[in-house]
Amino acid sequence: MSRPRAKLGEAGESRTVAWGMTSVLVAMYVINFADKAVLGIIAQPLAKELGLSASDIGLAGSAFFLMLSLGGLFSGALDKWLGLRWALVLLVVLWSVAMLPLMLSASFVTLLVSRMILGFAEGPNSPLLFSAAYSWHAPARRGLPGAVLTCSASIAKIAIAPILAYVAVTWGWRSALVALAIAGLLWAVLWLAVWKEGPYGRTANSGKADDADSGPDGSSPKMVAAPATDAEPAVPWLHIFRTRTFIGGVLLIAAAYALAAVVLTWLPSYFELGLGYSRLQAGSMFSIPSLIGLAIMLSSTWLSDKLITRGVGMRAARVVFPAVGMLIGGTLLVFLPFVDAPVMAVFMVSLGYAICTPVLPLLNACVSELCPPKQISGVLGVFLSLMAFGGFIAPYMMGRIVDAAGDGGDGYATAFQILGGVALVVAVIGIVIIDPARDKNSVRPHAPVVAAR
Repeated sequence: MSRPRAKLGEAGESRTVAWGMTSVLVAMYVINFADKAVLGIIAQPLAKELGLSASDIGLAGSAFFLMLSLGGLFSGALDKWLGLRWALVLLVVLWSVAMLPLMLSASFVTLLVSRMILGFAEGPNSPLLFSAAYSWHAPARRGLPGAVLTCSASIAKIAIAPILAYVAVTWGWRSALVALAIAGLLWAVLWLAVWKEGPYGRTANSGKADDADSGPDGSSPKMVAAPATDAEPAVPWLHIFRTRTFIGGVLLIAAAYALAAVVLTWLPSYFELGLGYSRLQAGSMFSIPSLIGLAIMLSSTWLSDKLITRGVGMRAARVVFPAVGMLIGGTLLVFLPFVDAPVMAVFMVSLGYAICTPVLPLLNACVSELCPPKQISGVLGVFLSLMAFGGFIAPYMMGRIVDAAGDGGDGYATAFQILGGVALVVAVIGIVIIDPARDKNSVRPHAPVVAAR
């Protein structure tokens, strides 16, 4: 009996290989988000040992996201100079090295510097990861793989955060940093062993037959869509950045990321100091919003892709759909200060955060449509760097509010309420001004038409 034929994509690529490569990228993103989340997990023992205030912890979190924003501007240059393969190896090694200063000499200055180094090294990561994933998935099918990558944050908090919390409680907070540094180096070895760029990337149909653009079996892949991709000229960067889709997308995604940054930096502290749970319980409960978010993000992005392949407009499927979710999530957070029961507060902040998360991958997919494939890394680098300014402002803001409130529970709830109000405003703006199909036609008049299946 003959073996079943492997499922192939629009450009003749194996879909099994495509998702295998995506899973390697997911593994890196899990480590990436675990590095971000570890400050939230070790915040209270670190603060106690070093005598830090909530504002100090918030400043360290905001400094990280400021450098994340600046580092993201170099994603296009790294892709051009080193290529995806070596650029991502360099970044993950830098992450591991950034853990060393705080392990060797613990002080507020060391905490601040190490988080800034880590943020700068993580800045280019998201644009490069999404570019790498998009090289294996046709434009009409990018919502789900983008969501899977974004769900790495949820995976990190579901699977890794409880482990890091246990490690930190059992062996001290420094041991959690050691574990993350080792994980990063192990991933770099795996990446060098398996990575090949897919048929929708910038090197597709370039005439080379090296590792970057060979097929999964080492042979030159047969490209279907690549000739049209290579024929499309580059477009001026400012034409992309001045579109209402890009501007509205920045507002929407920055608000969602501000909420994500606060969750990464402060949620365990809110559960412990604001709602009265133990430190181990608070670290383990980090997974609750992530479990809800994982289910919402995967189902909503799968539905978004399905709607597009069935002829629904990109604006409805990629913009209005997640923006309505952000309206619901923002409303829940606005009412958080009026909830007294800890269990209900956990539910409202978890659902309010989770239902906003599909904005992240779906807006990335929208923006990737505004530019030719060879410009995706650079455009996403700017887009995600501007997004990270939400993360720069929000953690420090929450620290100041918590210190001013005196009662930690009231301060945390008030800060979440403010973030909910911002989410409501930008969601309405996004629904009104974002239209990716309109702006794609304006910016990319020579874009090839890719048939959706």
